[in-house]
Amino acid sequence: MSLLRLLRRSKPDPAVSEKSYLVVGLGNIGAEYAATRHNIGFMILDAWAQASNVVFEPGRYGDMALVRDKGREFHLLKPSTYMNLSGNAVRYWQQKLDIVLDHILVICDDINLPFGTLRLRASGSDGGHNGLKNIAELLESQNWARLRVGVGHDFAQGQQIDFVLSAFTEEQKKEIPELAKKIVAGARTWAFVGIGQAMNQLNIRPKMTEKQQKNEN
Repeated sequence: MSLLRLLRRSKPDPAVSEKSYLVVGLGNIGAEYAATRHNIGFMILDAWAQASNVVFEPGRYGDMALVRDKGREFHLLKPSTYMNLSGNAVRYWQQKLDIVLDHILVICDDINLPFGTLRLRASGSDGGHNGLKNIAELLESQNWARLRVGVGHDFAQGQQIDFVLSAFTEEQKKEIPELAKKIVAGARTWAFVGIGQAMNQLNIRPKMTEKQQKNEN
């Protein structure tokens, strides 16, 4: 029996729910978006699933994969609703799995941060990110963790949309696998130890190359 069929047939067990986590990677479905900056959330979850030898299965409002790790269950969700309606998927699976809000982690792109810079927070505003905004509206709360992944901001005024829907540079693509490993390790710390330790682990700005320093200036 598949994971999703089993979830549909069974009711959440409170004892299990306490050790269950919903990790959401934001992005847009479709081959044309697969390698874009806006889809860094999808990329991170794909890397986590691959490293854990699990596969995503299509489900309601998105693709799901289950990673079991030392007594914890990480439900990885890639919404199929498109970015601006991500809240539909998060709310559905949060209720379906009976996940408490502080066991939700949303991973998204951030154009206000240099590439590779990470910002983990236990709660907060959407910061202008439409995916985070929709999630907050439908959950009726801001009290869930979010990890912003810097994708850079090397674009001219008015070119924001074109930038986030474009591919990473070749140099950046080479760095994504290690970045994904760091994020997965931080997400595990969030679940096993707590968000405070995870923030100390992730919220460190990476050293910039000479080219990046010039762009910053």
